[in-house]
Amino acid sequence: MKLHAIDTGFFKLDGGAMFGVVPKSLWQRTNPADENNLCTWAMRCMLIEDGNRLILIDNGIGDKQDAKFYSHYYLHGDTTLLGSLQKTGFAPEDVTDVFLTHLHFDHCGGGVKYKNAEGALELVFPNATYWSNKDHWEWATKPNAREKASFLKENILPMQESGHLKFVDPAASSPFPQFDIVYADGHTDKMMVPVIPYKGKKIAFMADLLPSVGHLPIPYVMGYDTRPLLTLDEKTKFLNRAADEELILFFEHDAVNECCTVQHTEKGVRLKDTFKLIDL
Repeated sequence: MKLHAIDTGFFKLDGGAMFGVVPKSLWQRTNPADENNLCTWAMRCMLIEDGNRLILIDNGIGDKQDAKFYSHYYLHGDTTLLGSLQKTGFAPEDVTDVFLTHLHFDHCGGGVKYKNAEGALELVFPNATYWSNKDHWEWATKPNAREKASFLKENILPMQESGHLKFVDPAASSPFPQFDIVYADGHTDKMMVPVIPYKGKKIAFMADLLPSVGHLPIPYVMGYDTRPLLTLDEKTKFLNRAADEELILFFEHDAVNECCTVQHTEKGVRLKDTFKLIDL
């Protein structure tokens, strides 16, 4: 098995929204903001190459929204989803599975594209099965007012309409021999965090359970989270496990750090080392 980091570009989000109740004087030490209080974030995905399976975990924001939509997020950078995939030697047609941690637009928007100027939609990965879970699908397709702007029907419904959608069962074991799944409900309902055995280690694709190194302290919880107190508990349990088991944390949103390990300290679980996935 081989893992690839798939970079899809950068975007900007408000620093206060990303760190919730934590004062700017603290969070800006790790995530400096620009003059508009915006911080730069990655949209980093992962490709699992294993025999005849090619599994893409998340797929970024995509390119089918209008200019007004993108003007809120200041997309920048030279990398793209398909360009990064090409660098690994694969084409969209080669992907067998698209595993979606959750259905917010910056995690699943790259999986659907416009087929023509009339607005017809089609899958970017035409031979792939797209994976979610029933609870989260219900949550995303009948969104609450808090998250409605993050769940875009044009990103989501074509998966089902094309017949390519399948659901993971949280009550059963992972349908993928390549990884186990940890479920988290603080950010959004039934977000899925893959934990992948690799080269004698275990790598956790952190999605929005832990967006960046700057979010390691337990109270550093995003304002976007629907159940922040639950996130506190989920982060505590997962980070203690990560320190105990020497897990490698792979960051989807950290613009600087791709991977890290953590350790127990007097102040709680804190950063140990940072490195790139390719260095393993």
